[in-house]
Amino acid sequence: MNALTPPALSEATLGHLRQLVDGLSAGVILVHPSGTILWANPAALAMHGVTAPEEIGATADDYCQRFCLRYRNHHRLPRREYPIMRLLAGESFPDLVVEVAPLGQNEPRWVHHVRDVQMDDDGGEPDCLALVIQDVSDRFEAEDRFDAMFGANPAPALIVRLSDHRYIKANRGFLELSGFSRDAVIGRSLLDIGVLDGAERAGLAKRKLEAGETIPQMEAELPTAAGPTRLVILAGQPIELADQPCMLLTFADLEPRRRAEQALKRSEEHFEAVFRMAPVPMLITEAASGRIVDANDAFGRMTAFPAGTVSGEPLAELPVWGDAAERDAILREIGSRGGLRGRDMRLLDRQGRAIDCLLSAERICRHGTECVVWLFQDITARRHSELELADAMEAVMKDASWFSRTVMEKLAELRNPRGTGAIQTPVDLSVREKDVAHLIGEGLDDGAIAERLGLSRNTVRNHVARLYGKIGVNKRSAAVVWARERGY
Repeated sequence: MNALTPPALSEATLGHLRQLVDGLSAGVILVHPSGTILWANPAALAMHGVTAPEEIGATADDYCQRFCLRYRNHHRLPRREYPIMRLLAGESFPDLVVEVAPLGQNEPRWVHHVRDVQMDDDGGEPDCLALVIQDVSDRFEAEDRFDAMFGANPAPALIVRLSDHRYIKANRGFLELSGFSRDAVIGRSLLDIGVLDGAERAGLAKRKLEAGETIPQMEAELPTAAGPTRLVILAGQPIELADQPCMLLTFADLEPRRRAEQALKRSEEHFEAVFRMAPVPMLITEAASGRIVDANDAFGRMTAFPAGTVSGEPLAELPVWGDAAERDAILREIGSRGGLRGRDMRLLDRQGRAIDCLLSAERICRHGTECVVWLFQDITARRHSELELADAMEAVMKDASWFSRTVMEKLAELRNPRGTGAIQTPVDLSVREKDVAHLIGEGLDDGAIAERLGLSRNTVRNHVARLYGKIGVNKRSAAVVWARERGY
């Protein structure tokens, strides 16, 4: 045993010292009640970064001047609270943890778990004092790394001590999720903040917690500081922290998903209500199969095919199409473009009567299924009114051969809006007749045209007469309208 020069000790005391040190891997510093450091074993020297006993200090005062000690909260210990000084003062500290560094160094180099031992051979005042030191630096470094990772992890998490079911750690993610402050959580118990009470399998979760076993993932209603709960996925994993069995509880926030699902449900309910009550005939078909999913009452009234008779039927095979080629073109356009707007078409009702419609269609997602909503605007009555107006105008203008051919063409379009037979008669004019038409459009009379083109008035009159015959007018004003409408 390497010893400094100690005061005299009895043989019994020295025997006690030998018994204490033999077989120990812990660091041991022996101190005489007078404050003299009697001896330090190699483990104790290594835990202070020295190699010789005298480097640790000859007395307790020397020791305090050579080493800086801090608590785990990094607050520096006053001299009187050093373990060696408390040992000399007769205090007992069976479980003290301190950070140690050579004086002058800011960062601690070791973490010591220190306990006191007092030895006497007659039950009176101690003959010798001892500090027994365990180097727990690795354990606390690992815990520091865990704390850093735990705190930085954005996933909400809590740590519950299994011995008393109290929360000992809560990361920022949990505090932000729940709205609680750290002080409102740490030290509280599962009875105070029942994070397991709202679990879908609360009984199972509590049994697993009591047994220190993994808690499987399950949905739960998490209490919050504001009052309303939040929907989360809860899971638990047993861990050890500072040699204590604990449970790491993690949470995944499902509240945004629940709100989105609720909003979607409300939206679908609104759509269903509008679909049912809409006065405009509507259908819904599956995008993939083309089968009718639903039809509203307005469609049944228009076609005499009630919803109950058409649901499940392929829309393409329903006998409501006036033209198969038109049907195929519409289906192709919806398939390629996803929808269409205001398509002029003709449907047939159950008795085969024609219904003029404007069709609009759009792809939608309904109850998680890709569908197409079809809207048919019945314009049969409007079309009849337009045709009656065209008939009346034609009757009034029957003898007005000067009436604008463009107006007549527009009347023809009213009769057949899909263009099957609209009047489109091309007029074959010579180059000179086009020149004359251009100047007529400018409002020139025959004399001015003759002067502009370098022709005689008779020649211009002949060209004008041929032009009137080709375009079907017999008045100058009608020819002017015709020429201007065609850009001459």
